[in-house]
Amino acid sequence: MKQNILFDLDDTLIYCNKYFNLVSDQFADMMTDWFSPFGVTREELASKHLEIDIAGVKIHGFKSDHFPQSFVETYRYYSKLTGRSMSPKEEKLLWELGMSVYDHEVEPYPAMNETLDSLVQDGHQLHLYTGGDIAVQQRKIERMNLERYFQDRIYIRMHKNTDALKGILNDGRFDKNHTWMIGNSLRTDVLPALECGLHAIYLKREDEWKFNILNVDTPPRGALLTLTELADVPPAIDEYLVKAKEPGV
Repeated sequence: MKQNILFDLDDTLIYCNKYFNLVSDQFADMMTDWFSPFGVTREELASKHLEIDIAGVKIHGFKSDHFPQSFVETYRYYSKLTGRSMSPKEEKLLWELGMSVYDHEVEPYPAMNETLDSLVQDGHQLHLYTGGDIAVQQRKIERMNLERYFQDRIYIRMHKNTDALKGILNDGRFDKNHTWMIGNSLRTDVLPALECGLHAIYLKREDEWKFNILNVDTPPRGALLTLTELADVPPAIDEYLVKAKEPGV
């Protein structure tokens, strides 16, 4: 039976976290040069930045300027803590470093096209549900030519949570018994899917962003699968659908 399959974008279909980690490492190096003479360690700087970054995401969502602003706020925090003079030039440098994360090339995960092709050929309808600024996310979608799979079924939200997913499902009149959410985030993909009564596939990634990790206690109404490779998605869905047809299941 045809399924509605919602895919997350960042770190599900395309690489994302590794670029943020790269820029965050550059930020930590720069801040260490400035603040290590005051007894502040690189580990402390990185930990405080992560704390500020996650706190901001919970309030503002995935606004593109939040990430560079988290650099500036961390800089101001340690400047006040240590008494080191703040410099507009240094703040500008940090802001530009933070914004540079959006300049990286868009890189698909292995077997992205093959996976999407397989699902389309099996008769499923694909949807793309991603969090972030419309301009930033649309650029990624266009670079990967993803409209050929998702057409007008693309949903970009600043806040990616249960309420946002409910709105999409209600507007599209989805049959929840035949709808899947696939993504790398337990917080913004898996938990909302389960709370909405959908099937869910957790695409587990290495070095996951701490914001995406939490305990999921909501029992699934249908499938809850954990995979590590995108190419395993089509056979996993097929296997579940076959088992669901078996007597007594």
